[in-house]
Amino acid sequence: MAAPSPFMFMGILRTLSPIALKRILLTERIPLSTCSRVGYQHLRTRLPSNYTFCTVASQSDKTSDAIDTTEMTSRYKDRPWEYFESEAYAERYGSKPLWSDYRRNHKGSIPPQKTRKTCIRGDKICGNPCPICRDPNIVIHYKNVKLLQQFVSPHTGIVYDPTRTGVCMKQQKQLNQAIQTARDHGLLPFQVPYVEFTGEDYSNSHDAVGHTRPPPSMTSGDPWYPWYGTLQPDESEVARVKKLYKNYLK
Repeated sequence: MAAPSPFMFMGILRTLSPIALKRILLTERIPLSTCSRVGYQHLRTRLPSNYTFCTVASQSDKTSDAIDTTEMTSRYKDRPWEYFESEAYAERYGSKPLWSDYRRNHKGSIPPQKTRKTCIRGDKICGNPCPICRDPNIVIHYKNVKLLQQFVSPHTGIVYDPTRTGVCMKQQKQLNQAIQTARDHGLLPFQVPYVEFTGEDYSNSHDAVGHTRPPPSMTSGDPWYPWYGTLQPDESEVARVKKLYKNYLK
């Protein structure tokens, strides 16, 4: 097969835009000797200073986008668990937890030891909000079981630390309350430790119960201690105590 001629090459270059042609020359590093004068003039053509490749969106498009966002947020506000079954959630997060791909921006190579207090202060949102604050469709609710299960270990039942998930302290506090409420309502399982009981714990035949002798007072009428019957109190001491508690004795 014959190699393409320079004329065929320049014909292809004329059909491209100046920006695409410049990118091809810089990427492939084509020597300038292979381009003819016509190709240079096509590359050197300058666009007007007021020319732009972006199109200005009309006011109707902006209004429609705002209405769609408001409708979506208001729809999931009353029933937030429906968002996790929608196509928008599956397209954005897939089958992974919503915090799996989150990385917080920080200075230096050592990450901070605890997350920020909150991501939203008034009308201002920080530059890198936490996984819950960055998505307005996520609402913490004790019935939103699919959200709460992503922050609880399936093996131990312990809530993940916010340093692992990246959730801010404000949202973490709401998560803990929602998880506790969901467990109280039976929506999330409890991890009860297993204790193995033996028959000796419920029997009365072991040494502490079964072989203890009954007290002598219950058999012969004698007191429990043998010296208690022969003990005589001091008469003067008894008189002093009676005089001291005379008003309280009947």
